[in-house]
Amino acid sequence: MKAKSIILTGGGTAGHVSLNEAIIPSLVEAGYDVHYIGSHEGIEKELIGNAFPDIPYHSIASGKLRRYFSVQNFTDPFKVMAGVLQAFSIIKKVKPSVIFSKGGFVSVPVVVAAKLANVPVVVHESDVTPGLANKIALPFASHIFTVFKETLKHLQQDKATCTGSIIRQQLFEGNRERGLAFCGFTAEKKVMLIMGGSLGSVVVNDAVRANLKKLLEQYQIIHLCGKGNKDASLEGLEGYRQFDYVTDELPDLLYAADFIVSRAGSNSIFEFLALHKPMLLIPLSAAKSRGDQILNARLFKKQGFAHVLDEDTMTKESFYQAVQDLAANSEEMIDKMFDVERPKTPAEMVSLITQYEK
Repeated sequence: MKAKSIILTGGGTAGHVSLNEAIIPSLVEAGYDVHYIGSHEGIEKELIGNAFPDIPYHSIASGKLRRYFSVQNFTDPFKVMAGVLQAFSIIKKVKPSVIFSKGGFVSVPVVVAAKLANVPVVVHESDVTPGLANKIALPFASHIFTVFKETLKHLQQDKATCTGSIIRQQLFEGNRERGLAFCGFTAEKKVMLIMGGSLGSVVVNDAVRANLKKLLEQYQIIHLCGKGNKDASLEGLEGYRQFDYVTDELPDLLYAADFIVSRAGSNSIFEFLALHKPMLLIPLSAAKSRGDQILNARLFKKQGFAHVLDEDTMTKESFYQAVQDLAANSEEMIDKMFDVERPKTPAEMVSLITQYEK
């Protein structure tokens, strides 16, 4: 009997790929023939290709969804239409029983094509309010799953369910000693992990480096600074390791960290929560985003899981003080994290998705 097929889509940032990465092993274990549709040059192509070289990756054209004026706003709709036609052709060939969309601009042509091909679509939204791509996708979706209960009030109630967070099993398999050894660190000094998102953050990177001398007096620092953002002059500095980004080593680095400084993307902060890692969140400002990270950060602060620092008003001094406050209050944060409901497993998420297959 031929295995059922499923198509996954989502991209643009690592946050629109990580859940798909998490559920692929469970889908394969369940006997599904898994395919991925992404953009030609998006981060999803590299992430899926490196992690799952045996999974067929189909590239399509996709325009970017912008909330600001750009000449490309007049040309990108034609890319989206081309992407719809390409996605439709792939869907007719693969014949999936269901399509799972994690969002990002590349998902829009896929979701539209799925409707045209009469294939059910399940959408996932990680943030408090739906992103633009998912807003467009909603009329075409059979169901949408959310991480935050607060998201449900923005959605059609009969086709939305809050699942809570879904954490990939590999994150729980990290090892502190391996992480310390990978960085050349000792066990005698606290470790701070700094993450600026998959693309990096100039604001966060600059704040870290402006305070680096003082910070290294107290902490060892793992700095994930984004592709092309390493500072060559800091290579070899004792107690400081910088990386563009990491993949296989991330679970070990998370276990090695005593606390974390990060942007406030939903996937990341729920992973920190599941691993009981105190966090200082520096969300993308409203001027640089639709404000989803600000809402994520506020909710985590309200629940006592995080401290929050506004990047628009952040100074060298306020950053340093916020790090000190985080270290001082880390035990209190950890206590509150232990009271949180267990996150869903990837296998449980697969069961939720596949109940909508035709």
